Amino acid sequence: MFILIITIIFTASFLGMAVILLRKVPVLVGLKKNEVKARQGLASSVFSEVFEGTKRISFEKYLHKILSKIRILTLKTDNKTSIWLQKLRQKSQERTKSFSDDYWKKVRGKK
Repeated sequence: MFILIITIIFTASFLGMAVILLRKVPVLVGLKKNEVKARQGLASSVFSEVFEGTKRISFEKYLHKILSKIRILTLKTDNKTSIWLQKLRQKSQERTKSFSDDYWKKVRGKK
């Protein structure tokens, strides 16, 4: 139960950070474009192409890492849920085994 609460808090915090980051990305991108436009010439155009390519690759790398971690977290959650369901099924089977076949006949006979 404690792990579930921590997982929920972690997920909510991560989503909050993601929302803040996504709101600020356009502002940050705008700052980088202004710096690149200030430089002119052949060297600056090559530099800007390399910069854009590096930015795209690093973004894809971070996105890959984040999605991999989310997948692992989902698999761990699924495994934990599966274990809980298995325990519940076992308890249910143990309870049904504890009743004898003539249980309801005994109960109805006492009325």
